[in-house]
Amino acid sequence: MITDPGPRWRKSKASQGNGNCVEMAALPDGRVGVRDSKDPSGPVLTFTRAELRAWLHGARSGEFDDLT
Repeated sequence: MITDPGPRWRKSKASQGNGNCVEMAALPDGRVGVRDSKDPSGPVLTFTRAELRAWLHGARSGEFDDLT
């Protein structure tokens, strides 16, 4: 019997390994989960793919640069 291992969480390849990372995974319902890599059993934020695309577009175009 094969059991579902659950979502495949992954970090950015740019992760420095210092623990300040987020992980993302495709969820079975089509949404994307985001969690703190230091607390894998903690809360998960969920986004639709359209919401994630909108956020990524904003990040790439510098809309959040003032927050860094």
